[in-house]
Amino acid sequence: QVQLVESGGGLVQAGGSLRLSCAASGSIFSRNIMAWYRQAPGKQREFVAQITSGGNTNYADSVKGRFTISRENAKNTMYLQMNSLKPEDTAVYYCKVVGVNTYWGQGTQVTVSS
Repeated sequence: QVQLVESGGGLVQAGGSLRLSCAASGSIFSRNIMAWYRQAPGKQREFVAQITSGGNTNYADSVKGRFTISRENAKNTMYLQMNSLKPEDTAVYYCKVVGVNTYWGQGTQVTVSS
């Protein structure tokens, strides 16, 4: 059974930074894509960033230049460094792993005050 646990969310002022972590436990196919999504109140869940097991990255236009995704394959852990945060970044952030199967974490709240 695979479990994804996010951490690192919280309340921060606009312009501040947060670092999210997603730790995967259980058996995960070694070649996979790990990604961050977010969902703001009243909105659909949206893609934020992804990273392949080989280290290739992709970002949503809204976070390019401000967010950095990374991973430690040996630890099955993914990170999202978020800088220059804006109130519109406020959302629940979810991690996702796509390999043979797809798994989602339970989410972590990020709130950016103006």
